[in-house]
Amino acid sequence: MKQFINQLVELSKVDKAIDDFGPKIEAAQAKLKKAQQELSDLQNQIAAIDEEIKECQLKKAKNELHLKELSEKLSDIEKKSAQVKTEKELKALQLEEDIAKEQINFANEEIERLENLCEAKAEEKEALEAKLTEEQEALATVEKEVQEELANLEAQRQELFKKKSELVAKIPQQILVFYEKIRRWAGNTAVVPVKKQACMGCYMKINDKTYAQVIKGEEITTCPHCGRILYLEEEEETV
Repeated sequence: MKQFINQLVELSKVDKAIDDFGPKIEAAQAKLKKAQQELSDLQNQIAAIDEEIKECQLKKAKNELHLKELSEKLSDIEKKSAQVKTEKELKALQLEEDIAKEQINFANEEIERLENLCEAKAEEKEALEAKLTEEQEALATVEKEVQEELANLEAQRQELFKKKSELVAKIPQQILVFYEKIRRWAGNTAVVPVKKQACMGCYMKINDKTYAQVIKGEEITTCPHCGRILYLEEEEETV
């Protein structure tokens, strides 16, 4: 029976090692996901700037069209001024001319502002595109590293599965069923050592009778408090 207890201990360690691959795989995938997200964020920023440049150019074009209309309006006012017959008509045309000139000044200022804005956005886009190239190269490197890491982890995990299969083949089915039943709720603490006469699963002290059974190792002994399978570590056996 002691042989089966030792095998259960080993099986428990193998199961834990297999389960430990989960976080390792998630960490590798998270590294790749982070690099992909950074690239996606940059692409979204560039797309947003493209929209801003497009809107800026559209506003500039509208102002240029309005400026052209105002220039034509001034020409018409000049023609009308030469034909006015009364002072009232002249003052009305002068007022219209002043308003048109103010609008022309505003349109010119707005066109200049929009040109500067478009230029600044174009420079910002250029810088982001350069960064995007760097991120694409970095992503390719990360993808390669992660693929190699995942392949390595999978190879190690398959070795553990092989080792588990070999262990399972040696342990009686009844003992395996019992072990799996406990493992369903205790996880990787289904089989725990006893230290200083205490279960290392629930950290409660076990009675002398149970402790003696653990030392003998003639049968599968469980903790009277939590139900985990108990075993005595080698260093404690020599005391």
